[in-house]
Amino acid sequence: MTTVSNSVPTTENVAGQDLARRLRQELEGEVAFDDYTRHLFARDASMYAITPVGVAFPRHAGDVAAAVAAAAEFGVPLVPRGAGTSLAGQTIGPGLVLDLSRHMNRILEIDAENRTARVEAGVVQDQLNQAAAPQGLMFGPDTSTSNRATIGGMIGNNSAGSGSVRYGMTIDHVRELDVVLSDASYAHLAPVDETERARRAQAATLEGDIYRQLPEIVRANSSAIAEGFPTFWRRAGGYRLDRLLGDGPFDLAKFVVGSEGTLVVTTEAVVDLVPKPRRTVIAVGHFTSTPAAIAATEDALSCDPAAVELMDRTILDLSRQKIEYASLGTILEGDPEALLFVTFTGDDEQQLLGRLQRVSALWRRHGHGYFTLQAVTPDQQSAVLKVRKSSLGLLMAASVGTRRPLAFVEDTAVDPAHLADYTQRFKAVLDRHDMTAGFYGHCSVGCLHIRPFVDLTDPAEVQKMRAVAEEIKDLVTEYGGVNSSEHGDGLARSEFNRELFGDELYEAMRQVKRVFDPDDRMNPGKIVNAPSMTDNLRDPALPPATPIRTRLAFEVVGGMRGAADRCMNIGLCRKGTTGAMCPSYMATRQEEHSTRGRANALVKALSQPDPREALGDERLHEILDLCLGCKACKSECPLGVDMAALKSETLSHHHDLHGTPLRSRIFGAIRSLNRLGSATAPLSNLPGRSRPLRLLMDRLIGITPARPLPKFARLNLLRWFRRHTRPAHAVTQGTVTFLADSFTTFTEPDIGRAAIELLERAGWQVQLESGGCCGRSSLSKGLVDDAKDKARKLAHSLSATGQPGSPIVGCEPSCLMTLRDEHLALLPDDAAVKDVAGRVRQVEELLGEAIDDGRLRLRADSWLVGRRLLYHGHCHQKAEVGTAATMALLKRIPGVQVDELDAGCCGMAGSFGFESEHYDVSMTVGNDRLFPAVKAASEDTVLVATGVSCRQQIAHGGGRRASHPVELIRSALESPDQPGRSG
Repeated sequence: MTTVSNSVPTTENVAGQDLARRLRQELEGEVAFDDYTRHLFARDASMYAITPVGVAFPRHAGDVAAAVAAAAEFGVPLVPRGAGTSLAGQTIGPGLVLDLSRHMNRILEIDAENRTARVEAGVVQDQLNQAAAPQGLMFGPDTSTSNRATIGGMIGNNSAGSGSVRYGMTIDHVRELDVVLSDASYAHLAPVDETERARRAQAATLEGDIYRQLPEIVRANSSAIAEGFPTFWRRAGGYRLDRLLGDGPFDLAKFVVGSEGTLVVTTEAVVDLVPKPRRTVIAVGHFTSTPAAIAATEDALSCDPAAVELMDRTILDLSRQKIEYASLGTILEGDPEALLFVTFTGDDEQQLLGRLQRVSALWRRHGHGYFTLQAVTPDQQSAVLKVRKSSLGLLMAASVGTRRPLAFVEDTAVDPAHLADYTQRFKAVLDRHDMTAGFYGHCSVGCLHIRPFVDLTDPAEVQKMRAVAEEIKDLVTEYGGVNSSEHGDGLARSEFNRELFGDELYEAMRQVKRVFDPDDRMNPGKIVNAPSMTDNLRDPALPPATPIRTRLAFEVVGGMRGAADRCMNIGLCRKGTTGAMCPSYMATRQEEHSTRGRANALVKALSQPDPREALGDERLHEILDLCLGCKACKSECPLGVDMAALKSETLSHHHDLHGTPLRSRIFGAIRSLNRLGSATAPLSNLPGRSRPLRLLMDRLIGITPARPLPKFARLNLLRWFRRHTRPAHAVTQGTVTFLADSFTTFTEPDIGRAAIELLERAGWQVQLESGGCCGRSSLSKGLVDDAKDKARKLAHSLSATGQPGSPIVGCEPSCLMTLRDEHLALLPDDAAVKDVAGRVRQVEELLGEAIDDGRLRLRADSWLVGRRLLYHGHCHQKAEVGTAATMALLKRIPGVQVDELDAGCCGMAGSFGFESEHYDVSMTVGNDRLFPAVKAASEDTVLVATGVSCRQQIAHGGGRRASHPVELIRSALESPDQPGRSG
């Protein structure tokens, strides 16, 4: 095994400094050569890591050309990069990385008549599909990473996806390309006839050389080209000389597709669009084994599906463990060992349903499977598609320390007619080497993504990995299949290309490389002239982690560094149109503001000889600063990277070294501050209305004057509870403890009052817990010792005063969820903490049960009848328990329509939105999806939000009041003394 150090030699640092100065002079886009940025771009979603000299973020093709010229002048290679989700190491290298995703992401034109789109290289596939959808069009290749994969990356990789049986690969949809060549000149690539090719070949330029020499290479190697490529059509490896063979137009645009940035840098593309089917139905076959599922593929293909996808038990079980993906398990029948998803798309619903019935009947007739679920409704399909698209991430979640499911034989494909036999022999290879793997992928095109578990820090495991790679390479060749069918060659497979293509064809490919890139500067070491597949491995390059004492418990192998290093860079945190993860990336589109970027930065810091000192580094804290602590990554990241916890721990070490800022101490003491504000109200509300005082707060503390401050309530929840008269009817449900959190208690007591009245009406004896703060605010500011003290005090109070096993509820999700999450991380061995965590329930659950039991009755003629309720869930609630209970409660109100917003994080995040330097980002996050949805809602739509921060943000940025669900239930309660409410 050979490994290459991630450190850059001193001579390269000097060259890098000179290059950085030149780039800053020449480029309009940003340039970053600091150690942290270089580390972030040293990795993609592969098993490799190579530290680049630096990173540039071009704004346009002129910047790209300037970067290419400057890099050539200083002898530095170029590495074009999109989302950095490559699985074979295509987007990492020792040169200058060009991140084309940050700025070059404009959709320039959609031509509905000709069904084409002109886009910059950094446009994300889902972004293009969203723009094309009003015209009834979409981009055909459907990758599982469509919510972050860029069109430029798909072109570089010749990507495909589940629908390739119908739509083919990216190469089939590229019409024209604007590129920068290795000499920094521009070229427009499109099909040309022989006359035009000959004319261009006369130019004394690099482009002229290409048009002159490439046909000569094709003519000289025509036999090797005709015979050397695999017979199976689904190919993403090597240079596509086969596309230049024959009498058709000379099409360099298609030729460079799949060249992995080794020939040109694509800046713009004209791509074909296809009609978007109006309807989709899915048959989900349940099988007792993976071979049984594969055997059912032939019947499925006979029904003309758009896709046939396999998922084995490994991934299915992992999906059941994650809130984000658990909905699939609720609609399955029994306990299948494998599932086969057969998708039918089109415009004729009856025809699609007929195909659905046909495949079900064929499977029954031929004894395939024991049950077929027909996923016809959007809810059923959402559960299916979410898990299918996240199969890679879910499989990665099974990693334990450095033993991970790796991509090195995951991209083979054979004719589907041979898939069952091929898969059995594939598994026999793994069994012989004592390897386990997850199986999923595209049965419709004979491509299974099989990822064996390997520990790259063990040299024997690395040798075993190489042996398996060589055996599988020979096996797929025997079947006439391909070694790279959609994930490309990169560092994982390029080494084998000479064997796969033969000497003559491989040498022709090397000639192609020399013609396009005479100095070997364009992403060298990919496709041809590649290093060993065992060079540049990520995990062996990391030094052993120096032990560091943490305040929070990180229950993974490797402690805090292991928790950060669980990230395998699949980039789901770079999505931009759905979910909450990652709000700061959605606002800035900067890699370092994604969960992936922050996790990699922490890995770097925790790999230093003195990690405690490294955690105090200001550049590291600049990277962590915009983390809102929303915890979306804990549920939406398939690997469960909990950046909120990692940031809290890191901040605590920063405070140890640099002291704790005054503002952090103020926000950490929010309960005391709110109690004081309530005691002195209404006088305490006056400073919030005084412009001079707000400006002073901005200057002295850093609290923005642009954000309204909460108003303190004189009659707080504690005072009301002491005075209120409990209902006369009997207690039938026992005791419930209501958590009087710092916000519901002192600034929004009406919410707590509504909840308590409803619980009492439902037969509960309510006990108010008002002894202290949960510590959530302290944690968010890195005051972990203070949070631990608060957690211990509150947990012991709750455990001692409540009836054993009795529920603990509250109205503020961030505080309530802290009892069952962060308290366990703070005090993992405390019996009281464990007791309390096990008793936490959402108040919505208890109220829903009471309505179902008839203990609470809602009026059929309440003011809410006929209204739409638009609900925005709290991020911590989504991360810990989901929003199902809240949605179910709202739907119990007679006569209402309930819709849940997919608006991500609101952007407020507790104190974050009050902080002067964070206010703009907070509003940008809110304006991404939340504010437009709120402003688009009709006047009689009722806005609903469970979190205090969410309601504040909706009021400030959307100009509308949002109610807590318990307020609406209270207002709709059937009671003679409860007045109605007008809209």
